[in-house]
Amino acid sequence: MVAPDFWNDVAQAGKVSQELKLLQDKRETWTKIEQDAADLEVLLELAQEDPESDLEQEVAKAYHDLQKRVDKWDLEMMLSGDYDANDAILSIHPGVGGTEAQDWTQMLMRMFTRWAENKGYKVTTLDLLPGEEAGVKSVTLSIEGPNAFGFLRSEKGVHRLVRISPFDYSGRRHTSFASVDVLPEVESDAEVDINPADLKVDTYRASGAGGQHVNKTESAVRITHVPTGIVVQCQSERSQISNRETAMRMLRAKLAERKLEEQERKLAEIRGEHTEIAWGNQIRSYVFCPYTLVKDHRTDVENGNIQAVMDGELDPFIEAYLRSQNLRKTRN
Repeated sequence: MVAPDFWNDVAQAGKVSQELKLLQDKRETWTKIEQDAADLEVLLELAQEDPESDLEQEVAKAYHDLQKRVDKWDLEMMLSGDYDANDAILSIHPGVGGTEAQDWTQMLMRMFTRWAENKGYKVTTLDLLPGEEAGVKSVTLSIEGPNAFGFLRSEKGVHRLVRISPFDYSGRRHTSFASVDVLPEVESDAEVDINPADLKVDTYRASGAGGQHVNKTESAVRITHVPTGIVVQCQSERSQISNRETAMRMLRAKLAERKLEEQERKLAEIRGEHTEIAWGNQIRSYVFCPYTLVKDHRTDVENGNIQAVMDGELDPFIEAYLRSQNLRKTRN
């Protein structure tokens, strides 16, 4: 940052400055933890010297608070992947089941939005295709905040819902599925090389609710990356230029994910492991009837307060997954 030409590239300079701030924040957090641990040790010695004092409760509270901060620090230190610190692009698509599955997709969209807002993250809808009766046919969200992708990558997979369907007048129990995909937001083309000659760009009229809200111009954009066959589209903005920029962000994210998957596949081949990712392999079940329970099938973490989970309380599931993955890496 002290180089004379540092600010010649404003975008890169901003990125480096942000990286420095994150590192400084981590250092300051750890320094404060060390200082508070030393203070707690002194407080404990005072309590031991004077058992008649009222310091025991103060020591217990200080220890509990410090333990929570250390656990949070430990969890954040696990987010050491190439893109863990990046923003995230989260997409949800319903499985078979028509309106019921589309309603489940909208419920998941609300759940992830609540989780992100509780974290202080910024949520932007990049693309949304509403259902014909209720729910949504597909939705793509941009979630901006420190370590957004690192946390949300634990949510990638199939989410299963069991409930009495409000759309079934016979009151029967239904099982629905929705697929969640999470990609890292990649800011620069330097991280993912994209040749413009490899792109096929199509424009079309955005779909909407009808009437005055239907876009009369071809502002929606669909981009196909010919070498990989990856297709992205965006119709959330009125401007074709804005939609193209957003679609390119989504494409860079998908190519970054492809790069990570190739690296993981090579490592799996070296270890002799193979994990099949199939539509029926749900990572988590949300049961509303005949009992209420949310269970993660990868870590066996459960929560009977299903409404709290649907209101965004996902941290216990995310933390358990990250710790299990970290333990697996340590063993390997």
